[in-house]
Amino acid sequence: MKALVTGGTGFLGRRLAVRLRDAGWEVTAMARQDGPRDMLHAEGIRFLQRDLRSSEQVNEACAGHDAVFHCGARSASWGMYRDFYETNVKGTEHVIGGCIRHGVERLIHVSTPSVCFGSAHRLNVRETDPLPARQASPYAATKLLAEEAVQRAAANGLGAVVIRPRAIFGPGDTSILPRLIAANAQRGVPLIDKGSALIDLTYVDNVVDALLLCQQAPAHCNGRIYHITNGEPMPFAEAAERLFRSLGQPLRAKPLPFAAAYAAAFLMEAAARLLPGDREPMLTRAVAGMIGRSQTLDISAARRDLGYHPGVSIDEGLNAYAAWWRERGRHGS
Repeated sequence: MKALVTGGTGFLGRRLAVRLRDAGWEVTAMARQDGPRDMLHAEGIRFLQRDLRSSEQVNEACAGHDAVFHCGARSASWGMYRDFYETNVKGTEHVIGGCIRHGVERLIHVSTPSVCFGSAHRLNVRETDPLPARQASPYAATKLLAEEAVQRAAANGLGAVVIRPRAIFGPGDTSILPRLIAANAQRGVPLIDKGSALIDLTYVDNVVDALLLCQQAPAHCNGRIYHITNGEPMPFAEAAERLFRSLGQPLRAKPLPFAAAYAAAFLMEAAARLLPGDREPMLTRAVAGMIGRSQTLDISAARRDLGYHPGVSIDEGLNAYAAWWRERGRHGS
């Protein structure tokens, strides 16, 4: 069996590529940058330097594969809409076209639950629940369009399944936990409304489990979307306390009312638009909503249809991350 993993050098994509290799798959990791080429080759994983924005390059990459795991995306809480659109929407359309042209048996598309949330509290959101009238960021807006493209292709016969994993963390994370650690070292972790908002986290290996289950899923799952989390919602403050306890560091909390945080994020975004370089603001409204509003997902559909079960708990995942973080620090990287 042969698999193509787009975004194959990223946090999730590389973890998936290694797991597929260990399961006996012939794996090709595709990415725009070729930095990890030698490392992947040493791990027995073929590397292709291709750009999702190029229809020709993506079409060529899809040839000869039984499954395509589309993990590649432009993922950030800030940036120009057109840049997100070119990678997330057009790139996904290119992957779909390549899968159709070359008879790929199953496309597994990684979307985001950001499409479900904004500045309001939402608990136990199901895949069939209404989405916000307006998306919170260009990232969310374009990922929703990409989802819709995959679902249209599935309705026309492509074997495709979509997952929305929430807040992926674990060893190798360069986004969520590192930002909290940096904030704690600098100004303190913002605890909006005392950190009372309920949040979901998902350990990276649990997401990989879900992706593999999607590849094996029966035909009636084609075209469906599945929410993926650890199934352990908890207040943001508790998650932060657990993280820094596992790191052996004190949590430096910075209390902040939600209204003040949201207003500050609005002003920071406005200022960022006036500055050259399109630099991401320290706080955006999308991030304020993510950590300041209760936003949790119902994963019962994934349990029922895919047989998904989170095998690594949040505490186990945080301990694994802390061990990796300390080892990385010892080696000065």
